[in-house]
Amino acid sequence: MDTLASMNAATAYIEAHLLEELRAPMIAQAIGSVESDLQKTFYALTGISIAEYIRRRRLSLAGYDLQKGDLSVLDAALKYGYNSPDSFTRAFRQMHGITPSAAKKTGCLLKYYGKITFVLTIKGVNAMNYRILKKEEMRIIGFKKWFSTENDGHLTEIPQMWDSVSEERMQKITELSNQNGVVGLCADMYNGGFDYWIGCISDEKCPADLDTITIPPSSWAVFEVVGSMHPVPNAMQEIWKRIYSEWLPYSGYEHAMLPEIECYPAGDMMADNYRSEIWIPIKTL
Repeated sequence: MDTLASMNAATAYIEAHLLEELRAPMIAQAIGSVESDLQKTFYALTGISIAEYIRRRRLSLAGYDLQKGDLSVLDAALKYGYNSPDSFTRAFRQMHGITPSAAKKTGCLLKYYGKITFVLTIKGVNAMNYRILKKEEMRIIGFKKWFSTENDGHLTEIPQMWDSVSEERMQKITELSNQNGVVGLCADMYNGGFDYWIGCISDEKCPADLDTITIPPSSWAVFEVVGSMHPVPNAMQEIWKRIYSEWLPYSGYEHAMLPEIECYPAGDMMADNYRSEIWIPIKTL
């Protein structure tokens, strides 16, 4: 099944079972996909996790039901999978900005997220520079933090993570590097989020205040990114989206289901012509 068909099958399954228990593993199984592949591709194409998409759809329909006056707050909470009115109220307020009780009044403003449909659009007008590399086992020394993809918070929180690293700690990581620079590592997605590492590729002994992760031998598609990394790495985020929407579906490769790497060489990361890289683990179809 190609990428568009797979993603549309996923959203169709979600819509058909929106009032039931829904988790990424059961969605992947239903459409004949691999969970990690489904999660990564869905997130790359939409900018939100599957869990966040389900949450938005349920709360959109809950708002519609409440405004029509068809359901009480308790009934709406139970219908859309919440264990208590309190948890439903917190989630509802977070998305709509008002309480479920207020939503029952006429004239209030609510948000509505419709079903996502994936369609073919004209892309590829602008070139993407990439090369294919083979690498033996790589060991990353660094530290990690888990980020939720809910409400796209990670898009600003990851740059904040980089900004919070002390000069002393960054210097230590840089000195451990086998190559001239540091890396960001996007590891496994779980619980509606993923682990993000800041570190370096190194064969040195790991200091007590850092940790390690080992990546098995793999082939890599390495994409060039040109643009400033501060205050928000917009150029980096744009290439991420294009990799999943333009390159991977038609390249003859598939994701090898290993961590993805962002490489940041030494240089002025504030400069508009700063060059960094995204490494995608690949295997031939």
